[in-house]
Amino acid sequence: MSDTRNVAGARTPYVAPAKPSWTGWTGWVVFAGVMMIMIGAFHAISGFVAIFDPGYYLVGRNGLVVSVDYTTWGWVHLLLGAVALVAGLGVLSGQMWGRIVGIAMAVVSAIAELTFIAAYPIWSTIVIAIDVIVIYALTVHGREAKAYD
Repeated sequence: MSDTRNVAGARTPYVAPAKPSWTGWTGWVVFAGVMMIMIGAFHAISGFVAIFDPGYYLVGRNGLVVSVDYTTWGWVHLLLGAVALVAGLGVLSGQMWGRIVGIAMAVVSAIAELTFIAAYPIWSTIVIAIDVIVIYALTVHGREAKAYD
């Protein structure tokens, strides 16, 4: 611990500057975490619909980019949703693993929605756009949500 002298020449202990507070960009990371939780929930709901009512979707198997039945897609979406939801919680708590898994899940989510685009093109496009925003927020501003020790 170093010391300094004040105006009168007396020694005073050195006080470290306060740790920086969160910046304005932290909102982007919170937004990304909340969006990941929402997208995870949406994927899970889509998965449950595809599992329990495969006839609900308007496009036949042959109209999809990847030709599989909707029950398989239901399980894929359910799994994606669960992982994205947990990663979103990790992002909100400032965990590095949450950011890494979140970026990976946003990429996988966008690819999954691209293959599902024939069934619901507007919805898939919206989810892909949100995934891109999540990737941006986590890669550019992800460190700013790190909890200060």
